[in-house]
Amino acid sequence: MTIYLPGQHASRSRAVVHDGLVFAVSFVVDKSAGMYEQSRQALADIDATLKEAGTDKSRILSAIVYIADMTQKPEMNRAWDAWADCNHPPMRACIGATLEGATLIEIVVTATT
Repeated sequence: MTIYLPGQHASRSRAVVHDGLVFAVSFVVDKSAGMYEQSRQALADIDATLKEAGTDKSRILSAIVYIADMTQKPEMNRAWDAWADCNHPPMRACIGATLEGATLIEIVVTATT
């Protein structure tokens, strides 16, 4: 069985749960905030989505972080390091990307249930 957690648009899910795996993407509300705060928001959103999917950050297998300005990566790392489960650290990759509008960060994770 596949479960779709609805996103902000009918054509997109913020998470899909299938065969014991959760595929989730973050959402940032306050796009006027700087990299650190947007990162905190994105990570909090990941926490909420994973909880709704029946899991948590200790079960994240991999994370891909898309960053609009790689010079701000240290601020993202500061938020990540405060948030991450160091007993169960996921594989993480950071990619410089053009993001929409004032969005500075987007995070995609894969977790187990």
